[in-house]
Amino acid sequence: MVILIWSQGSGIEWHYTAPGKPTQNAFIESFNGRLRDELLNEVLFTSRPQARQTPRAWKDDCNTVRPHSAIGNIPPAIYAAISSPETQRAGTLALVEGSAPHPVAQQPGLGSNVERILLSNG
Repeated sequence: MVILIWSQGSGIEWHYTAPGKPTQNAFIESFNGRLRDELLNEVLFTSRPQARQTPRAWKDDCNTVRPHSAIGNIPPAIYAAISSPETQRAGTLALVEGSAPHPVAQQPGLGSNVERILLSNG
């Protein structure tokens, strides 16, 4: 409920991914898999400071050092610096409200997490 209250207070829309439908949010599923494979499965955190610093270092490495094939084998930070917002993934980085398409399922009532609106089979 805390995240729902926060999202309502921040004016951020909350969208549920239907159970068993990870393809409704393929970008985060891809990111979660990469984060698990490259960081969480490789590091045994021994302290809170290490658990805070190690993901920061991984993020910095991913954004500033590693080349990404989807953007011409250069790091995202360099790509952002040398290209105009219109050419960055069809301008999605310039969209203030985000780049995700509108959800397929209807949005549940405000503050409700008991009644879920599920997509029907068929």
